[in-house]
Amino acid sequence: MDKAKLTRREFLQYATGGTLALAGFSHLAIGDSESKLPPVRAITRGPKFHWFSYYDKLQFDPSGRYALGMEIDFEHRSPKPDDAIKIGMVDLKDNDHWTELGESRSWCWQQGCMLQWLPGSKNKIIWNDRQLDRFVCHILNVFTGEKRTLPYPIYTISPDGKTAVAPDFRRVQDMRPGYGYAGLPDPHKDELAPKDTGIFRTDLETGRRDLIISLADIAKFGQIPGDPKDPKHYFNHLLFNTDGSRFIFLHRWRAKGLRSFGTRMLTVKSDGSDIHIVDPYGQTSHFIWRDPRHILAWAWHPSHKNAFYLYEDGTDKVEVIGKDIMPQNGHCTYLPGNKWILNDTYPDKQRKQNVYLYNVATGQRIPLGSFYLPPKYTGEWRCDTHPRFSPDGRSVVIDSPHQGTGRQMHLIDISKIV
Repeated sequence: MDKAKLTRREFLQYATGGTLALAGFSHLAIGDSESKLPPVRAITRGPKFHWFSYYDKLQFDPSGRYALGMEIDFEHRSPKPDDAIKIGMVDLKDNDHWTELGESRSWCWQQGCMLQWLPGSKNKIIWNDRQLDRFVCHILNVFTGEKRTLPYPIYTISPDGKTAVAPDFRRVQDMRPGYGYAGLPDPHKDELAPKDTGIFRTDLETGRRDLIISLADIAKFGQIPGDPKDPKHYFNHLLFNTDGSRFIFLHRWRAKGLRSFGTRMLTVKSDGSDIHIVDPYGQTSHFIWRDPRHILAWAWHPSHKNAFYLYEDGTDKVEVIGKDIMPQNGHCTYLPGNKWILNDTYPDKQRKQNVYLYNVATGQRIPLGSFYLPPKYTGEWRCDTHPRFSPDGRSVVIDSPHQGTGRQMHLIDISKIV
């Protein structure tokens, strides 16, 4: 059977063993806005608020039983230095029981405290915190309670769980509040491109940290689009590839007197060598590694303007993906096997955030739900859905306040689709 030529209905019949009704899609047709959707259940509840944040972190343990989350008792304002969030996990096989595991005073609404399951571990998690005059990270065995603390924060972790890289969160907070952490001022605030800060590499086993890429070096690397006058530079959004050999980082800058910033996407070996500019045009947004060499990203390119593109690292090869089917920026990931792209949208005219799957082979888009975002969730304290998948690719968890109880985590069962 040639799946590339299937209609949407035929594809769903093929994918679900021929029984659309059993799959919950008995009314699904192309362009049918009344399509039946997969089941959704809240896995956290009030009166406190819960969320996980970013879409490219490991929320689930390898078994898929436990989902990490954060808890807070307020919304709709910026975090203050002494505002602490609780760290916990939901047991999806025990009535969604919440177990408190720790706390953090280094967090933001969009990316939390970098909470994630330690890659390769069945029992350890890692997250950032602040102790006195420094940001740190904790590594905790969730079953024994054994914990150790390293004197540096993390952002992204290699797939073997041994190495982390991170930007200077003080710089991030100064340049874009809502993505850094409150509590510690940027000592280089008055410098446009300091040489003593940038991206740091930390050995999670020994605790050793090294500055591997400085802002001063990248400010002089290649051509900055638009040739801005006296731009101030920072780094954000780092992500290791699937084999740990390289990682992405976004180089961002803001010209004096302007609110908007420019962005270049670059990759580099894990030791900071062999830097490559993937997207030089200055408008990269969300991205994900498909495999060790290919990157899916929302960006601007001369070929199709704003769209999702698949870049081949180390080359100038690029192709547009789902131009008419995924026409909006979103938080994109590949489900295991790379046959499906999981994505979402920002609020539409009805303030609905749309979560969906895109079938790579057929080009079909299958909705998973539209979730209302009240107007008070805006700017720094908005609540993006940031969809994250389980290890088996059969469940998705989102953050959303659509049920009227504030931001909570919700699980979408996609097993009968995929």
